[in-house]
Amino acid sequence: MFVLFLCTKLIYAQNQPYIGEVRIFAGNYAPIGWAICDGSLLNISGNEALYTLLGTTYGGDGQTTFALPDFRGRAGIGFSGTSPLGTKDGSENVVLSISNLPPHTHSGNIKVSSAKATVTTPVANSSIASPSITVNGVTRDVLGYNDKTPNTTLAPINTSLNGGSLPINVMQPYLVVNYIIALEGIFPSSN
Repeated sequence: MFVLFLCTKLIYAQNQPYIGEVRIFAGNYAPIGWAICDGSLLNISGNEALYTLLGTTYGGDGQTTFALPDFRGRAGIGFSGTSPLGTKDGSENVVLSISNLPPHTHSGNIKVSSAKATVTTPVANSSIASPSITVNGVTRDVLGYNDKTPNTTLAPINTSLNGGSLPINVMQPYLVVNYIIALEGIFPSSN
């Protein structure tokens, strides 16, 4: 009889959660002894054991209240030492900037009509500084080019703007469930 009692007590103890243990629960309520991790404020009075473990890590004033973790719309990640427990970070949507894009170029085409044109271009190493072009009687200064100065930009061009700077969704695939936290159970001792 003693052995049966001892075994039953061990099995029962192993089924008890640690106070502060967080589990995933598929129901739409929290079972007795548990609470949904929704950032709710609890009174310290009556929840001293849980407050001892959580403190104000997740909120509360530390005088009369403390907060439960808030897993609504969040995924949990393991503590790594780079961010304190209770840190909320990340975003469901982001707007990319130019620094997020790989290096790339844009090309442009210049179409020339059949209008008559006269181009005056200085020769290499000459003192004439402003070449010009006359099209249909209108003269304009241009950046010159001759075969002595290959790969010279003749005139800068702009490509048209594209894109709308709309945020993109970076949310991982998900299934909505409740995270629950044990209010009662075994007080976990530290190593």
